[in-house]
Amino acid sequence: MRIAVSASAIAIVAGLVESSSSHSSSVFALRNSRFRLGPQQWVIVPYGGESTSPSHNDKNESEISPANESAKAKPTTSKILDSVSAGGAFHSDAAFIGTQTRAPLTRSPPYGSEENYRDSSLAVATNQHEETDTSNVMNDDRVENKKPLRAVPRKTGPLKILFLSSDTGGGHRASAEALANQFQRLFPGTTYDLFDVWTDVDSSWPYYTIKETYKSFSATPWKWRTLYHVSNNAVYAKLADLHSYYMNEEKIFEKLEEYNPDVIVSVHPTMNYVPLFSTRKLAEKSGKDIPFFTVVTDFGSGHCTWFNKDVDKMYLASEPIKAIAQARGGVPDEKIVMSGLPIRYDFAKQADAMGDRTTPEGKAHQFKIREELKIDTNKRMVLVMGGGEGVGSLSDIVNEIYAKLRTQGVDATICVICGRNEKLKSDLETRCWDTVVSQSLKSYESLKSRLYTRLLKLHATRSRRIQLALDRAAARAEKGDVAGTPGNVDVVPLGFVKNMAEYMVAADVLVTKAGPGTIAEAAAVGLPIMVTSHLPGQEAGNVDIVLNGGFGDFCEDPETIALEIACWLQESHLLDDMSRNAMKVGHPHAAEEIALDIGETAHAWMERNAMKRKNKQ
Repeated sequence: MRIAVSASAIAIVAGLVESSSSHSSSVFALRNSRFRLGPQQWVIVPYGGESTSPSHNDKNESEISPANESAKAKPTTSKILDSVSAGGAFHSDAAFIGTQTRAPLTRSPPYGSEENYRDSSLAVATNQHEETDTSNVMNDDRVENKKPLRAVPRKTGPLKILFLSSDTGGGHRASAEALANQFQRLFPGTTYDLFDVWTDVDSSWPYYTIKETYKSFSATPWKWRTLYHVSNNAVYAKLADLHSYYMNEEKIFEKLEEYNPDVIVSVHPTMNYVPLFSTRKLAEKSGKDIPFFTVVTDFGSGHCTWFNKDVDKMYLASEPIKAIAQARGGVPDEKIVMSGLPIRYDFAKQADAMGDRTTPEGKAHQFKIREELKIDTNKRMVLVMGGGEGVGSLSDIVNEIYAKLRTQGVDATICVICGRNEKLKSDLETRCWDTVVSQSLKSYESLKSRLYTRLLKLHATRSRRIQLALDRAAARAEKGDVAGTPGNVDVVPLGFVKNMAEYMVAADVLVTKAGPGTIAEAAAVGLPIMVTSHLPGQEAGNVDIVLNGGFGDFCEDPETIALEIACWLQESHLLDDMSRNAMKVGHPHAAEEIALDIGETAHAWMERNAMKRKNKQ
């Protein structure tokens, strides 16, 4: 019914397009225009070397002053975050695979022309003599897994930040809060607000129903699949922009003018066009330039509405997302920053404290955390999550994991995050686990590699090493090899937990849905993942991140999930290999680095605005 109504709405909007060319041109100009606003300059600080000035394009070499000629840096195509203050140890392939520490590099101007880049009005924002804390950087670049260079911001004044988001899933708000935490830590006195441009204004239908529509559609996969794929195209995006412009732009503009932010950060796919148009309109009216950034909170794939080429910078987590941004949105390479997903600072602290969980030092830290959480240190630990609401086939999955670990003689603790599902939590606390074991199936056929199942899979397939381990488990079962002593397994049901980083450090395996934030958090602490479900559309790409990264598998059948996890827990070398692969994908300091980069740029714009006001006096 909703989809039929939406189709009617699109037809109405199409009529508006045909009858209102003057208004439509102003909206479509937003997509086709380029806003030329000057950035700040970054400093390159090589290990053990002197600071140098940024590189410039060859076409304007003659305009560079002789004083700076000797300081020019070689241009780079690095996907690393372009800020020296962001630190040193970045990972530069599709999912940050690689662990070599390297000197931070710079590129050509992130936006605007070369003339604006060297505009004398930006002189105040140039930071050629700032000091950077390099005390934790080692000189030998051959050493792997070193802590990244954590530097203090060059400008530490407070900022007034406006995040654009909506509670359509917990990931958008979580990303905004992770960034806000870093802004307040790095730029003391910073204030922020979260603005839902569709529900925080007196918007019309269907915009004020966006949260309820999300809950309804996400609970019914076929509805979500239909909506996602019908809307994921340029025609729909243009019509949606036009309709939202007519219905909401003036109200959005009034709210932005009332808040008067120093910087705007969008963490939601539907808030990158009309809000940007309103931001530029506000800048024209007030004479105050306001930078607009998009932080894409999807991991492996994303809706086309994320990618507006006219934003000042776009922060992405993987090469698949970058390919979509450039192919679907036409976002130029100089505006893209490969940053990783912003996650809670707790994960960065735990990742730094633990290091590589496969080393003796990492295992010692895991042992310490388990003691603090009162989890048996002599057992394996499986962490099971079902999302914030504790939904899905969580109960069946827990049953099968318990039964398979018992019958295969694996001693383990199963911690279950039930979220708001108090009924599930109570049921797990009183469940008769002997009955669960007696009712469990005992087939191992689902573990075997089958050609026809590989051909029918919509996602990438599990890694060869994982499949070989599963084949060995199936072969042992066919021979009748069973554990002589049942495993000592206990189930610990939990509600909402605030120390999720500690639980992920304590765990050996995570069982979860394919939420991008959860996957990024697990990868940050090197935790192997079993993905049990995903929303059709944007979360499908997250499954491929796990499979192609070699740090987990995807399965929807509770019995097969349990059999595979039991296999993993009995092969320590396999778990270590998956953990190292996860750490290659993880980027625990992403929120810090994004906030640092945005904050430095915002301060440059603020100083530029101050210079403009001074020149007018």
